[in-house]
Amino acid sequence: MTTLSIMKFGGTSVGSSEAIRVAAGLVRAEHAKGTRVAVVVSAMSGVTNLLLEGAHSASRGNRGWQDLAATLHTRHADTVVSLLTTPAEQSLVRERIDTHIGEFRALCHAVEVLGEASPRALDAISSLGERICMHIMAGHLRESGCAAEAVRSMELIRTDATFQAARPDFDTTRELCRAKLLPLLQNRTVPVITGFIGATAAGAITTLGRGGSDYTAAIIGSVMAADEVVIWTDVDGVMSTDPRIAPNARTLPTVTFREISELAFYGAKVLHPLAVRPMIEHGGTLWIRNTFNPTGPATRIVADGTGSSSAEPLKAVTAIKDQSLVTIEGRGMLGVQGIAARAFGAVARTGTSVTLITQASSEQSICFTVPSPSTERVITALNSEFTGELSRNEIDRIWDRTGVVIVSVVGSGMSTVAGIPGRVFTALGNQHINILAIAQGSSECSISLIVAAEQSDNSVRAIHNLIVT
Repeated sequence: MTTLSIMKFGGTSVGSSEAIRVAAGLVRAEHAKGTRVAVVVSAMSGVTNLLLEGAHSASRGNRGWQDLAATLHTRHADTVVSLLTTPAEQSLVRERIDTHIGEFRALCHAVEVLGEASPRALDAISSLGERICMHIMAGHLRESGCAAEAVRSMELIRTDATFQAARPDFDTTRELCRAKLLPLLQNRTVPVITGFIGATAAGAITTLGRGGSDYTAAIIGSVMAADEVVIWTDVDGVMSTDPRIAPNARTLPTVTFREISELAFYGAKVLHPLAVRPMIEHGGTLWIRNTFNPTGPATRIVADGTGSSSAEPLKAVTAIKDQSLVTIEGRGMLGVQGIAARAFGAVARTGTSVTLITQASSEQSICFTVPSPSTERVITALNSEFTGELSRNEIDRIWDRTGVVIVSVVGSGMSTVAGIPGRVFTALGNQHINILAIAQGSSECSISLIVAAEQSDNSVRAIHNLIVT
């Protein structure tokens, strides 16, 4: 059977008329080989942020969303003018732009009246960028001689009703995708699909979380039994670190499922954390390539147990910035059951995700990190939860240290090589970097360290030098 490739293009890869031309050229080249191709597109770069800015502005009663609507309309309309040449395609896509910008205006007006942007409203609003972009890409492909049809992923991906972080129903999604996409693919038509978006059984629009277009491509690749999913982005695959911090960063030819999961969670923006599992379980190939350097270095994601060796125990180092270190400490905590459960239960009720946890063996302190914007409500929730313990001095204090960064070094090979933590700590010590807290998972795939924000870049460079030397 002919190869099936799912090609996903991120925001920068469709961020301008010229970028869309480049992306469409990659699609046409693959299609010309006889490959069956389905395309997943993100919104144009920056558009989702503008949409959400409009929603939040409306919720505060600020009418700035009207100016944002005009800005969004102009940007997309200008793209059509510079990209599409035939009156028929221009008219069709302009009509779609007018419809979706009108929907944005109507939704923002409703949010303004209610004074609240609910998660359901935010999903409906934030999905508009992809819904416009798919029409522009499909129109350009048709004009350039490649049969294409815009397909709304709301018709393909069935999810639960967890707005802004919906989970797919894979069985129903498989049925919907095959019913809609197989006839198009068999007819040599390229489906151009909205990333990031799904829908409930009742038809309400949901989103898969920021960066969810990667997940869309992986879901579709999995249920359609695709041979490969290619994530087209603006970097040469997965880098050993951020090249803006360490200019000697290099592309990793292969990265395991566990490694990319750690990297995605701990700050690497190149791939959505949930995008790996569907394709790895299906057995297809997952690539990360550079739209603007398609013949350059690329990264292939492989199953655990392959692609790594003890000769390369460290793969990459990354950082999550803008974190706060929260500490619960007290001599009265020693041997008291349920402190951790109550603490994290209180944090969970604030809707905050904990990014790292460490506890002293004496049980006299628990430390964990949360995103800095969440710090105040987390501290308030913990003080409320432990009012009794604080009054009895069983807990001495609950406090936070703002302006910290989680630096993580990742490599599945470190589990078989002795002395890796020592090398990491020595490298940091030689640069006079103070480590505030440490955590290592039982898998020994990563070591995470908390350092002060001002020492973040130096920490990354010090550890990265262990990788490239």
